[in-house]
Amino acid sequence: MRIRVTPGGRLRGVLHVPGDKSIAHRWLILACTGSSRSRLTGLPGALDVRSTASCLAELTLKARPALDLWARNASSGVEGGGSTWNDTPRGVSNGTLEVEGEGRDGLVEPGAGLDCGNSGTSMRLLAGILATAPFTSRLTGDRSLSTRPMERVAGPLRQMGATVRTTDGHPPLIVTGGRLLGIEHRMEAPSAQVKGALLLAGVQASGETFVIEPAATRDHTERALDALGAPVRREGLRVGIARFQHEGFEATVPGDPSSAAFLIAAAAMSGSEVTIEGVGLNPTRLHFLQVLSRMGVTVETAIAAEQLGEPVGSIHVAPADALRSTTVEADELPLVIDEVPVLAMLGAHASGETSFLGASELKVKESDRLTSLVGGIRALGGHAAAESNDDLVIAGGGLRGGVASSGGDHRVAMAFTVGSLAADRPSEVEGMEAAAVSFPGFVETLRSMGAGIEVVG
Repeated sequence: MRIRVTPGGRLRGVLHVPGDKSIAHRWLILACTGSSRSRLTGLPGALDVRSTASCLAELTLKARPALDLWARNASSGVEGGGSTWNDTPRGVSNGTLEVEGEGRDGLVEPGAGLDCGNSGTSMRLLAGILATAPFTSRLTGDRSLSTRPMERVAGPLRQMGATVRTTDGHPPLIVTGGRLLGIEHRMEAPSAQVKGALLLAGVQASGETFVIEPAATRDHTERALDALGAPVRREGLRVGIARFQHEGFEATVPGDPSSAAFLIAAAAMSGSEVTIEGVGLNPTRLHFLQVLSRMGVTVETAIAAEQLGEPVGSIHVAPADALRSTTVEADELPLVIDEVPVLAMLGAHASGETSFLGASELKVKESDRLTSLVGGIRALGGHAAAESNDDLVIAGGGLRGGVASSGGDHRVAMAFTVGSLAADRPSEVEGMEAAAVSFPGFVETLRSMGAGIEVVG
């Protein structure tokens, strides 16, 4: 899909964003491995989450019908926390999914390979629960996922006792479960996905499992396990877990702050005032707000509730007078890794030079985002460069406008769209269908705020 973005005009609205897909992956897995019935609302219809649901359907018996039906209905147009599905089968209605948990040892051998689509989160987290399953599973993905590194999760799972094979460190990931022993694993690179996989394996292992991070990452897995009563131990950058079987639960998935970041940036670039409600306010996901503050954006948050250990509330953005440049240090990068594309677009419109130091992790996301961002900013009439040490450097001053391609990356597609809203002239963004990976209805949401966007191809 190709869109034309016409700049100009202030945006407005009280908005909701799709459910947080990082949380949704984890809660779906925990629902299916609980010992009783679970009820989830607010599940996003994002492609990545549907991949996890489809894989879990292959691995379960009791939960399979509801998971299959949810994934099919989600593919027909669900946007975020609610839906307008007409059929209301048992276990699935109005964006709500009810599943009967199989228990920690209740997974069944899949009849075919487990297709994770574009979702590295699905592949890594599922590897964690499959590490004790008494059968062999083959986790595959699309062309993009097949290039992403998997030894960082395969290695420690082997140490614990599972048999895990990769192809030169990349998918497919072939996992044969074993009797796991707890380990202490020091990660070389920060990764919430690897940490989550090891914690999910750890609740099935004998003894304690500890993960030591080089830098803090999002903590959704340990928060959920802790809320469910698991023996979670957190000591700074060290988190531990022991064998535990959780029961079923009820929870509503909070709105995705990483999706909210695009709407916040759109408001900031256009001098607008916007409120986003029902959004997750987990501190490990909000560092991008600190970066925005350094850039001159006024943002206020208010916690209203908690869901399975996750704070939920609102984010309010006040009109910004002018955007300032900033430097995102290497130790900050893991905390804003999903927001770098949209922060880069803010940097393109700021005064001065904005830098993201040591941004090599961008090269192994859904696309080589380092290359994509540099190319896209230049195509839209700005100035950017990737230095030899993987620093991303953006010269501010604005974008003239142009034509940029998402390269099939959802966050890149949305970032180029938002950046184009403040360009000097209309721009076009190719590959907008990728936005459905995390934010179905992204274009429609921007239109509801008053943005000038039309589909042209």
